[in-house]
Amino acid sequence: MSTSILHPLSNEPWNCMLPGPPSRNNFGSADLSPSGLLAFASGSSVSVVDSRSLQLVTTVPLPYVPSPPSSSPPPNSSAPVSTFVTSVRWTPLPPRRDLLSTEPSSSHLIIAAADRYGRISLVDFRLRSIVLSIDPPDHSSKWGVQDLCWVQARPDSFLLAALSGPSHVSFFNTSTYRFSFKYDASPEHLSCIRRDPFDSRHLCILGLKGFLLSIKVLGETEEDISLKELLIRTDCKELLKLERDAAAAGNSTFAPASAAFPLYAVRLAFSPHWKHVIYVTFPRELVVFDLKYETTLFSAALPRGCSKFLDVLPDPNQELLYCAHLDGKLSIWRRKEGEQVHILRTVEDLMPSFGSYVPSPFLLSVLISQADATLQNIGKLYSGSLNATSDVDFDNPFDFCDDNLLVSKTHLISISDDGKLWSWILTGEGVGDTQNDVTKNADVNAESSSTNTIVSSIDESTVEGTTQQHKLNGSRSQLPGYIVDHPDVTFKISLNGQLQLLSSTVTMLAVPSPSLTAILARGGNSPAVAVPLVALGTQSGTIDVIDVSANAVAAGFSVHSSKVRGLKWLGNSRLVSFSYTEVNDKIGGYNNRLVVTCLRSGLNRTFRALQKPERAAVRALRASSSGRYLLIIFRDAPVEVWAMTKNPIMLRSLALPFTVLEWTLPTVRRLVQNGPSKQSLFSSQANTAAAPEEAASSATASSSDTKSSDGSHEDNSESFAFALVNGALGVFEVQGRRIRDFRPKWPTSSFVPSDGLITAMAYRLPHVVMGDRAGYIRWWDVTTGQSSSFNTHREGIRRIKFSPVVAGDCSRGRVAVLFYDNTFSVFELDSPEPLANSLLQPQCPGTLVLELDWLPLWNDKNDPLVLCIAGADSSFRLYEVIINDKRRIPGFHQRSIKERFRPMPLCCPILLPTPHALALRMILQLGVKPSWFNTLGTSVDQRLQAVTRSRSFSGDLRSYMIELPPIGDSVVPELLLKALEPYRKEGCLFDEERARLYATIVNKGCAARFAFAAATFGEVSEALFWLQLPRAMNHLMNKLVKRSLEKSPILQNSELDDTSLLGRITSKGKSTPETGWGDALSHYQLRLMAFEQEDLWQSANERIPWHEKLEGEEAIQNRIHDLVSVGNLENAVSLLLSTSPESPYFYPNALRAVALSSAVSRSLLELAVKVVAANMVRTDRSLSGIHLLCAVGRYQEACSQLQDAGCWTDAATLAAAHLRGSDYARVLQRWAEHVLSAEHNIWRALILFVAAGAMQDALAALRKAKQPDTASMFIMACREIHAEIIANVIGSDDESGSSSVKDTQVELPGLNPENEDVIAVCEYFGQYQRKLVHLCMDSQPFLE
Repeated sequence: MSTSILHPLSNEPWNCMLPGPPSRNNFGSADLSPSGLLAFASGSSVSVVDSRSLQLVTTVPLPYVPSPPSSSPPPNSSAPVSTFVTSVRWTPLPPRRDLLSTEPSSSHLIIAAADRYGRISLVDFRLRSIVLSIDPPDHSSKWGVQDLCWVQARPDSFLLAALSGPSHVSFFNTSTYRFSFKYDASPEHLSCIRRDPFDSRHLCILGLKGFLLSIKVLGETEEDISLKELLIRTDCKELLKLERDAAAAGNSTFAPASAAFPLYAVRLAFSPHWKHVIYVTFPRELVVFDLKYETTLFSAALPRGCSKFLDVLPDPNQELLYCAHLDGKLSIWRRKEGEQVHILRTVEDLMPSFGSYVPSPFLLSVLISQADATLQNIGKLYSGSLNATSDVDFDNPFDFCDDNLLVSKTHLISISDDGKLWSWILTGEGVGDTQNDVTKNADVNAESSSTNTIVSSIDESTVEGTTQQHKLNGSRSQLPGYIVDHPDVTFKISLNGQLQLLSSTVTMLAVPSPSLTAILARGGNSPAVAVPLVALGTQSGTIDVIDVSANAVAAGFSVHSSKVRGLKWLGNSRLVSFSYTEVNDKIGGYNNRLVVTCLRSGLNRTFRALQKPERAAVRALRASSSGRYLLIIFRDAPVEVWAMTKNPIMLRSLALPFTVLEWTLPTVRRLVQNGPSKQSLFSSQANTAAAPEEAASSATASSSDTKSSDGSHEDNSESFAFALVNGALGVFEVQGRRIRDFRPKWPTSSFVPSDGLITAMAYRLPHVVMGDRAGYIRWWDVTTGQSSSFNTHREGIRRIKFSPVVAGDCSRGRVAVLFYDNTFSVFELDSPEPLANSLLQPQCPGTLVLELDWLPLWNDKNDPLVLCIAGADSSFRLYEVIINDKRRIPGFHQRSIKERFRPMPLCCPILLPTPHALALRMILQLGVKPSWFNTLGTSVDQRLQAVTRSRSFSGDLRSYMIELPPIGDSVVPELLLKALEPYRKEGCLFDEERARLYATIVNKGCAARFAFAAATFGEVSEALFWLQLPRAMNHLMNKLVKRSLEKSPILQNSELDDTSLLGRITSKGKSTPETGWGDALSHYQLRLMAFEQEDLWQSANERIPWHEKLEGEEAIQNRIHDLVSVGNLENAVSLLLSTSPESPYFYPNALRAVALSSAVSRSLLELAVKVVAANMVRTDRSLSGIHLLCAVGRYQEACSQLQDAGCWTDAATLAAAHLRGSDYARVLQRWAEHVLSAEHNIWRALILFVAAGAMQDALAALRKAKQPDTASMFIMACREIHAEIIANVIGSDDESGSSSVKDTQVELPGLNPENEDVIAVCEYFGQYQRKLVHLCMDSQPFLE
């Protein structure tokens, strides 16, 4: 039994809003979440876009600021002031899974947004509400927020760090609602703030002049925050000149850096591969800086032919840097192997030119997709398994056309100020010889490498894997990451998609309201119908056509070279617009340009083209409902009446002092034959007519006026009402080339206002509604002469718009009134007290409106009216107004309506309601057959029997599961599948690419599925944990097996070593892929989860050559420490002996050199050195005592002292070089406890616990973190990997005829089924499953 899907309520305005284009006033603020949701600032709004399909999810406007702070510059004109959003950041918190203690929430969908006035708002875009609003901490912060960043203070708590004004840093605690820390870096201009991927408690702040502030948060109070000030030396001459120019011009020096110097961008990014390394771009320099050594490792000047640097983006999967430039270029740099030197490889263009734009658009920001990078890692690591499914589509001939080898694939998103979002795929490709060369080099390296360690055997299997071509995309083969250094690798960028938002600031709004006399543009007698389209004129001269049924830009036309000042529809397929430019020569005057645009052909046809400038500029256009006639209103000049035929013809000129003119609107529309529609406008499709034909736009006042001499009805005549400067009113009728007086019945004389200035008018037979500058609204019946008026008690009235009418509606109607203060109201003309029963912006408090009009798609009087609004923040919004027939006043009620039309389903699981998202996560973890997914009506894989969109399944849904789960209730998967059935039918769970990837890894074991599920929901650290878990289990099992063999007297003389054992473990088995691991650890995200000795030693050893040319005593001391840590004592002694006698380090260095090189009287030396080392550790901060301990072989004590000193990575590196077995495990376990308690990184701690054999500690950490599902999945994955390792080892013994390990019993410590903790976890997981099922059944399916 399926459940109907509830979609966003129609009266929620943010669901029906198109944002204006982002600009430099937004500081290029954008953030791409690990789950694939892109949040960016546009004007005073925050928009959310699905980065994979490039579909707009929602737009959330921040509240309007009534008046700017007293210190802010006043607005330049009477136009309303918009609050520009200057920074956005996604919360790093994952979805909460402790369902038994808390209710489901959308806390993982919170966006922190800051604006130009210093306010910070926490926005829940699912609820479309502001959760928390933070006012500036002090007056100096009201100049605006430059950047935001989340930093971890506790395991479940993050502080929000903000850069306010030019130099203020503040930390806000969202739990206590207080500022916990403030810092002033004056006179520096702070530019950006970033969090360390290796330590979420650490962040760095960079200033325009190279000032670098390193902050580590150890708690939630000010005393728990440590600071360190550094300096990156760079050339600041250009900045000093800009400061002098700003001071001479009198500009404010208190503005944020991006506001004071918009073209001087300084950015930093942490390296995702190397700890303590950051990349910095100044406008003309690229710098690699080492935070540990506090020095610059590398710098490069701006590439020739490129403009200034805008931003720097490190590739999460490769040793590549992407540098964005102000001119839209993207320079690609690669690191030279063995050095921290980056070489420019190529330059690509992120702003391709389509036609000629004046001025050219600017690149605002570039982002790199972390979600795609993680999923690519999962696909690559498991693509070498025997059961991997090829992605080649044999029905697609293009899959076999390209023989290039795919080296890397990166997904980039760029944003430009013309309202375009670009999706790019950057690939690194090599020719066939590249693979042969690399394979040959890999074989040489494999032969020369040692085989006495665990990792060496893995590397050998990796090398073997490189000789095979693993399909990643079509027939392109993927090679290991280090091939990116090969000179034959070329980089290509291709446009993957584009999202067009509003192209510029909105200046005009027009809706089509064709009458029955309006015919189609292609000719014939078929009447035009109302279409769900709205046209917007913009500041740049373009016209954007909005499809309101899809809430998207359907088309854009570049019509004018200056601002569009007037825009009207001619029927439903043509637009007429005008612009003018003022002539500044001696003659003066204006060049008026009027253009007719055909939406079908896209052609622009200019009419009324004059050779010389005119004395008067065009003031406005008024088009009749049929589109046959056009009034051109000039400033202080006669009004021209034109017949808008194929070649427009001017009928005559009216030399009267008009103030306002309005054509009559269509009256009653015909009923639909099959009955009125009960749906809102959003259910209409873009390619269908959303409304029936409308009735004739003209009505008659008397029989003499409505019939010609032969008695035929004049159905093609149209009339317009007008007001003159003296207050006089009139109605003219146009038929063919004739214009005559309509002869209305005049109202009483008291109806005319005393001041005589009417500023707005609306006309639908028989009623004319007028508004004046005093705020009065008057209506007049031209057939009976009845009239009435009321005072709105507001400022002058700028626009009045009649709402559409339907058959059966006998009321005078209702009008939307726009006032000069940019607010609006809706009034019922039939109400005895229109003012008391008016609708005064209840849905959009604080929204300032530039233009408004009703959408003429109204089929039934019970349907809501739709109001189109162009906001002062350059946004376009739709509001539904519900009319209560009993009271005849506007109101609202809750209704369920169909989702607006989307060109393709929005496949983003993180957007599902939290219970349904957790249900999908569990289904993915337990393993569902790929045939369950429904992707756009096409199959996931033609070999996997995928279902079509219309297919439904009425049998046992558990048959879709690959196997019944060994833990938990076996009935739960069926119930969860039933709850997810509505989403599956809609095809909005996975797109085809992700479904293919899941089909590839679903049979590769629990860990692969768990990693995929975590990456799907944006939990990158958890995904990396699951990817590393098989290696950690191998490490642990190798130690356990070796310990069991040592205890067995029969096997004491066995020649079974680590390498042969691991070969047996990894020779078979789906949980540990044979290929890709060594490469992944060298060049991919898994370096964050490194724990094995070879990995730690190799990472530290590769850093040493970076610092060989550094000078200074502190640098030498750090180099000595690095050499001793990796066990390179000879070079350490050489460096120590090179110390100058005048150096204050001479005697300590000499003592260490003697101790390190001494091999005499070892017992006496141990005693003496131990005493000296203890004293040195207490008094000397250079860690000299630790080096002495290493000299006498006391590595366990040296590691303990390093850990006591806070050098956890150095301690692990030292242990990896010198310790084995339980000694190494103790170092790992203590490191894991520190990572869990101090660094709050549970996933890093778990992998260390597993490698150390502390399985119960790992399970306890998961239970304490209130993740019952993950704790159960951890037990399941460990048991599966353990069973497969034992099976593979025993199978290897059977094949070799040996029983060396077969007779040895190796149990998994801490995870036995009889263990009390394991039993408690399984019981708690059952309760969690039942609670999740109840929540899923109680929650209605909901689609964004």
